Amino acid sequence: MTTGRSGRTVRDLRRGNRGAVLQKLYFGGPMSRQELGPATGLSSGSVSNVVGELIADGLLEEAGVVDSDGGRPRTLLRVSPGSAHLIGVDVGETRVRVELFDLTLTELARAETPLLPRGCYDVGPIVDHIRSGIGAVLAQAGVGTDRLLGVGVGVPGIVDREAPGGAVVHGQTIGWDAVPLEALLRATGALPQEVPYLIDNGARTLGQAEMWFGAGRGARDAVVVLFGSGVGASLITDGSPEGGSTEGTPLEWGHLTVSVRGRRCRCGARGCLEAYTGAESLLARWAERGGGGPADAAGPADEEEALAALLASALAGDPVARDVLDETAEYLGAGLSDLINLFRPERILIGGWAGLLLGPYVLPAVREHARRHALRHPAARVSIDLGSLGPDAVTVGAATLPLSAFFTTGGRRTAPPAAPEQPGWRTALTRRG
Repeated sequence: MTTGRSGRTVRDLRRGNRGAVLQKLYFGGPMSRQELGPATGLSSGSVSNVVGELIADGLLEEAGVVDSDGGRPRTLLRVSPGSAHLIGVDVGETRVRVELFDLTLTELARAETPLLPRGCYDVGPIVDHIRSGIGAVLAQAGVGTDRLLGVGVGVPGIVDREAPGGAVVHGQTIGWDAVPLEALLRATGALPQEVPYLIDNGARTLGQAEMWFGAGRGARDAVVVLFGSGVGASLITDGSPEGGSTEGTPLEWGHLTVSVRGRRCRCGARGCLEAYTGAESLLARWAERGGGGPADAAGPADEEEALAALLASALAGDPVARDVLDETAEYLGAGLSDLINLFRPERILIGGWAGLLLGPYVLPAVREHARRHALRHPAARVSIDLGSLGPDAVTVGAATLPLSAFFTTGGRRTAPPAAPEQPGWRTALTRRG
């Protein structure tokens, strides 16, 4: 294989050219061959070769023609939606949601399994829910695995993607201590070895979805907040999707200490932001003050129903419910002010099922408290809004993980990592034995 001065091979260059064309058409198409040259920086000959390959591979298709100035009409090209499939998985607080998408992230099928009891994160059942969900969505859509680019999984906690043997999850709040989730999923045999599992923090997958397709589009840097039973966040430092992936850093923001010796958090520490802002905390404080609460819960959807009841009580004028939500808005705003002072983002977006439910009520107060507690200069340049992708944003974001890999590989399915080769001395000893 020929290698250039930069160390890149001809194969690397071809893969990069294919990825550049796919990304431009995916996020900016349909476009003509003539437009692709200036847009990608490739020569007309390179564009012609790459487009020919991608059409032959079934990844591109014609999308009509447009008149040109005095010349022949130009054929528009777009990414073919049915040329590949993606699966996104959200290991949420009340259920495991699995969705199958085409290449343009149009939903083809979904399967949801409630966590019983609510919030039960036993690893074995979670793995089985994901396995059965994958089988269910493939069967519903009537598709096989030959065009499946991969399965993205969004989870609570810290994900070590460089761990030997595959991604390992450290989820203190859910009782996961170095869980080898990728290896466990692979061991189910649900998918062929060549189909990758790509695992990441749920707040980061939410952030990538909002920056690519939602309220974050056009921003270079942002913080995306996941507000559910607990709270988390992702710092986005390069929001442009043109590079094929968004530079996002998961932040354990919910475990920022906001009150020394304060309320006990589900992580075991005292005074965490999550102990004052998560839906679980809201309902507990409402119950302590004589309102409804989690003691009435009987199933996985009851936390959402109870939070909706809390909101309805506040809207009806109930002073206890209003006090709980006002207190929550103040803590949430103060927590956002720390993010503003530390990272000076252009935008802050609040998502997650609880954030979307309570957002219209608490957002004005959250903005006010955030700006009051933050330094004036960074506070003046930040906007604070709700995410726009709805409750499925984590699942969509999870599906962008194999989509990112698809761009990186120039439209070719990634192969699983090869097993490391043993040292020669170990091989020799094995043979002698």
